[in-house]
Amino acid sequence: MILLLAPMEGLLDATLRDVLTRTGGIDRCVSEFIRVTNTVLPERAFLRVVPELLNGSRTRAGVPVRPQLLGSDPACLADNAARLAGLRPHGIDLNFGCPAKTVNQSRGGAVLLDEPELVGRIVAAVRRAVPAQLPVSAKMRLGYNDDRRAEECAIAIAEAGANELVVHARTKAHGYRPPAYWDRIAQVRESLPAHLRIPMIANGDIWTVEDALRCQTVTGCDALMLGRGMVTNPGLALSIKGQGLLPWSEMPGLLLAFWQQVALRVDRRHRAGRLKQWLNYLRRHYPQAQRAFDDLRLTNDADAVQSWFDRTVPAFQNTQAGEAARMAPFTEPLPA
Repeated sequence: MILLLAPMEGLLDATLRDVLTRTGGIDRCVSEFIRVTNTVLPERAFLRVVPELLNGSRTRAGVPVRPQLLGSDPACLADNAARLAGLRPHGIDLNFGCPAKTVNQSRGGAVLLDEPELVGRIVAAVRRAVPAQLPVSAKMRLGYNDDRRAEECAIAIAEAGANELVVHARTKAHGYRPPAYWDRIAQVRESLPAHLRIPMIANGDIWTVEDALRCQTVTGCDALMLGRGMVTNPGLALSIKGQGLLPWSEMPGLLLAFWQQVALRVDRRHRAGRLKQWLNYLRRHYPQAQRAFDDLRLTNDADAVQSWFDRTVPAFQNTQAGEAARMAPFTEPLPA
């Protein structure tokens, strides 16, 4: 089973991608979206979201990362894709699934699913603009307010030359409320004519190994994309592949690695919040994370968080300087 790590705006960024791909089981990542409006972005705009482009478009663990573009102007997206291709990414992904109100109001993300013809023109323009050997993929939801045009959108994406398609099994109106409608992914997959049968990847509500196996059975997809389930349980991909579990004893090292990168990338006043954000997810799977979350709940000072690490993770204290130096090549602040 091929497993992808999902893009999650404001959470699953380069820092968390790096840490989660160290645990094993993930075959590829998709970055959070890079918004394209009416201009060709400078290279630093791509590098800010996908610093892995400075490392062969791979995380430090060697897992490929595919940058994702979001917008509604086919020509402008094509021009940006061409510039991005010059940075030698591991493919280019297109966002037709973001449910955020601000994004949709700017005619981006899931709102485009009401315009299958435009979706197809976007994919076709990007496909023409980049080298033939560079994969172009897309991620969509089942629709905006309803799923009546899901099959139409999927066919438009495939006809336009996409190499693969991720389908999140909800509409924008569903948000992230359970359940995920995996049976609709199967129907969308079956709707593609034989000559357009591109690989389809199922996404949505995969929290456990049992969920993954059931999703694969229901959808008929050989590949799955993991999002919140992987953030909550960093060993999920490993377990799905039958390669073991990730015990809590390994989490202090991952938390420390995460914190060290947050210190390099995030403004000082927001650092504690980033750590608490991940701990809030982890406590759903690890009871021990609840104590850590409680210890830091009222803390917003970065020095206080570092002192907490010094007290609670003494075995890792001596690795901090070397670890930070090793990260420097593609985690140093980029020019504004």
